[in-house]
Amino acid sequence: MNYTAPMVTLPDIATAFATPASAQAWILNGTPLGLAVLLLVAGSLADAHGRRRVFLLGTLALGVTTALGALAGSTLVFTLARVAQGAASAAVLAGSLGLLAHAYPAGRDRIRATGIWGASVSGGIALGPLLAGALSLTDWRLAYGVLGAAALVTAAVGARTLPGETGARGPEAGAVATARGPESGVGDPRRETAARGPEAGAGTPARGPESGTGDLARGPAPEARDKAREEAARGPAPEARDTARKATAREPGAGRTPPRAGGSRPRPDIAGALSLGLALAALLTALTLGRDGWLRPQVGLPLLASVALTALFVAVERRSRAPMVDLALLRRPAFLASTLGALFTGLAVIGLFSVVPALVQGGSGMSPLGAAWLFVLWSGTSFVVALQARRLPARLSAPYQLALGFLLSAAGVLALLGTLQGPAGTWPRLVPGLLVAGAGSGLLNAALPRLAVDSVPPERAAMGSGANNTARYIGSSAGVALTLALVTAGPDTAVLASAGLALLGAALTLVLGRGHRPGTSFAQTTSR
Repeated sequence: MNYTAPMVTLPDIATAFATPASAQAWILNGTPLGLAVLLLVAGSLADAHGRRRVFLLGTLALGVTTALGALAGSTLVFTLARVAQGAASAAVLAGSLGLLAHAYPAGRDRIRATGIWGASVSGGIALGPLLAGALSLTDWRLAYGVLGAAALVTAAVGARTLPGETGARGPEAGAVATARGPESGVGDPRRETAARGPEAGAGTPARGPESGTGDLARGPAPEARDKAREEAARGPAPEARDTARKATAREPGAGRTPPRAGGSRPRPDIAGALSLGLALAALLTALTLGRDGWLRPQVGLPLLASVALTALFVAVERRSRAPMVDLALLRRPAFLASTLGALFTGLAVIGLFSVVPALVQGGSGMSPLGAAWLFVLWSGTSFVVALQARRLPARLSAPYQLALGFLLSAAGVLALLGTLQGPAGTWPRLVPGLLVAGAGSGLLNAALPRLAVDSVPPERAAMGSGANNTARYIGSSAGVALTLALVTAGPDTAVLASAGLALLGAALTLVLGRGHRPGTSFAQTTSR
């Protein structure tokens, strides 16, 4: 809700602050900028310091910074408040999806849970403009005051209801001892085995008639104990040691210095966050200035700076002992499909639809509330489809669901050609395109978190979710700036660009996701 509220209040905010057209992109991009820069840091902090703690601190900070935005007196102050809201939202998103991933390790339960998580994202996207549009009839600032108060209430309720975390802290502790409550199955061997999935049998006594153990309370026979002692003394066979070495070498992050003993916590990757933030800011500057002509030094220099800073970010991450993201994960097709799918979701879908309400208001003179109701046709459909995506056939893997979502989004966007700046009475022509594009967005929102946590090791679940959402918000920031630059040549130019990017996203996810089987986790994939 906080993210999408400015979409319908942008004209009122620009009027109140006398914001020039070239600076309006920053009003929309403040929150995604903060999200993109700090999501990876938040994911690493959640893995190392506890998902519950990061989630609650982020929710508290979100309430405070949103309320401060309501008191802003200039474009600069409001934009800075929005950047701070994005930073707080980064902690909320990384912590929440990390908690979810470890509560539901794999299988149908995870598909259902990530679908609900994605639906909640879609629901917030739908309700944000509606709330802002309704309250803007009195004062646009009211929306931000109400959202800030709601975040503070959420933080208070979460502090009382979320189970406390116990166990080790550090990068290795994420899947083992953090964020476990009574539902996690810790302490109950049968539930722990079920939670770990079919691979769990390798290190636990067999349950059932095939095990030959009989009653577990009796323990193994004396002969079995003696044999076990002899095997333990000899150690694993040479063939097993060789297999283990090869498997370890194939794992992403192999060879990285392990964490120090005693549960010491790695420092946040400030250098990585700074280089990424500067690279994104340079890119957004270039795209924003492009509205006045692309072949100019004012555009080329920021683009070159963005490329150089991105290279610096990669170099920093490769040398860091505790990187924001393990770049070795990009060698895994499933993780790459997840990351590119999120990036193109932002570029092709969120970028355009972040600007649609303002375009409708400017072209037809529609009120903010009327534009918000039109926006709900898209975002509300996205919410319903994301919630029901768990009912799709199990054989439809996440990459194929992503490709289908991109295709539907492209079809819906193309149906909007010639409709975004027509007279007020032409709004019914928008409805079919908004509904079809909304269905595509819902499939994307349901599949992305599922693939994000399935494609990384369990102890890096929060990093996986952070990387996925970072790519989404980098894409959305660039998409907003690109859309606002292209609409100067007419809304249909932006519509065609959005459809083309969606089709490219579909092709990439199909190619990269061909080997991903439905319902498989990282551990199941690497064991094949």
